[in-house]
Amino acid sequence: MKVLTINGSPHLHGCTDRALQEVEKTLLECGIEVERINVGNKDIRGCIACNYCREHGQCVFNDLVNETSSKFAEADGLIIGTPTYYAGSNGQLLAFLDRLFYSTSGVFNKTMKVGAAVVSSRRGGSTSAFDEINKYFTICSMPIVSSTYWNEVHGFVSTDVEKDLEGLQTMRNLGRNTAFLIKAIASQREREEIPQQERSAFTSFGDKL
Repeated sequence: MKVLTINGSPHLHGCTDRALQEVEKTLLECGIEVERINVGNKDIRGCIACNYCREHGQCVFNDLVNETSSKFAEADGLIIGTPTYYAGSNGQLLAFLDRLFYSTSGVFNKTMKVGAAVVSSRRGGSTSAFDEINKYFTICSMPIVSSTYWNEVHGFVSTDVEKDLEGLQTMRNLGRNTAFLIKAIASQREREEIPQQERSAFTSFGDKL
């Protein structure tokens, strides 16, 4: 069983990294394999809605997005970490996620892969960034993992996060909950298929109703 962790911060050893480290350590203790992917320090452009991926099964821009897609297909869970910029997520990360989720929509089934958002901020704005990331999961039938508080830590530099004892506690609880849910879903899949998802209806209001 494996979880991908995505660091959306350009600071590879910053607050977001420290939060993810706490989750990753806990996942490993629970017997879950972890692979980290750093996005915030990469040159990632946004989606251009060309639909190349619909015909070729991968994004037209052959970069980290395509490198990650096969790993995402094999993973049981995805934990996405972001710093908070203007009460939102890092734009680089959002460009990556837009293309990753869209270009793989017809490639593999994300249903019942678990997802979680992890956010860091100096003071405020983190809950709207948290909500922004969670929307990627809810559109793909991916159960969202919760913790004992919103999945956030506070600090300006990583050493500040060491003082956020509740934040680190929240990360550890998130790790345990993620591992439990992944194992529970795997156990249930041995008894029955994952829920079938209806996809035939596509309301675009072309009939002007």
